[in-house]
Amino acid sequence: MDSEDPQERPEDVSNIINGLERYNPEAVGNLEDYLRHQCENRYTDSNANRTLLKLYQLNPDRVKDEVITNILVKALTCFPSPQFALALHLIPPHLMAPNPRAELPEAISKLRELNNQLQGAQYARFWATLDSDDLYADLTTDIDGFEELIRVRIATLVSHAYREIELSVLEQWLGLEGQAALNFVTETAGWKVDEGGLVKIPRNPENEAKKSEVREDVNVDMFSRVIRRAWEETV
Repeated sequence: MDSEDPQERPEDVSNIINGLERYNPEAVGNLEDYLRHQCENRYTDSNANRTLLKLYQLNPDRVKDEVITNILVKALTCFPSPQFALALHLIPPHLMAPNPRAELPEAISKLRELNNQLQGAQYARFWATLDSDDLYADLTTDIDGFEELIRVRIATLVSHAYREIELSVLEQWLGLEGQAALNFVTETAGWKVDEGGLVKIPRNPENEAKKSEVREDVNVDMFSRVIRRAWEETV
C-alpha cells in the first residue's frame, strides 16, 4: 500500500502537487473532491492531502472541519507510519486549542487517542475506545470500510511477527468475535485455524527465522600490537 504516491492519483492532481498550482486557492476544490474519492474507494494519497492542508493554512477562509477530520481518519488507516503526525502538524494550533464553541478540537483529540493506540499496538483498547463514544462513528462515517481497513493493517502486522497465534487473541486485536473473527481470519487473511483454535500463518520474509552469521576478522598483527602495548605499559 503506497499512501504517498498511489497509482489511483489522476494527472490533474499530480500537476497540482508538483507545480505552482499547489499555492493556488482554486485548487482547494479539486483536492477536496479527490479526498472524497479516496474516502469512497479505500485508498489514501497522503501527499495530496497534506497539500490540501497547506492550502488551508494559506487560505483560512476555506477551511472545512469535516475535511480535516477525514484527512486524519484516512491517515489512521496507514499505521504504523508518520502520516497522522505529519497531517496533524499542518493544522494551525488555534484550530486545535480547546474551545467550547468549536467541535474540531474535541474531534482531533479523539482521533489522536486512536492513533496513539494503533501506533502502540494496543489493538484491543483501540476497538474498546472506538465503541465508547458515538462521536467516533460520526468521525469515521465518510470513510468507506474504515474498520475493515484497520483490521487488514493489523493482520498484516501480525503476519510479520507471528507464525502461530491463538484465535482468541486475534479476536481481541481484530475487534471481532466468534464466526465473524473466523471468517476474517480464513477468508480475508487466508490463514488456517486448527481444531484447537490455533491460527497458522504462512511463512513470509518477515516472519521467517533468519540465520545470522557474525564474523570477526582478527589477525596475528592485531594480537601482537596488543601484547606489545601491554608489555610497554608494564615496563
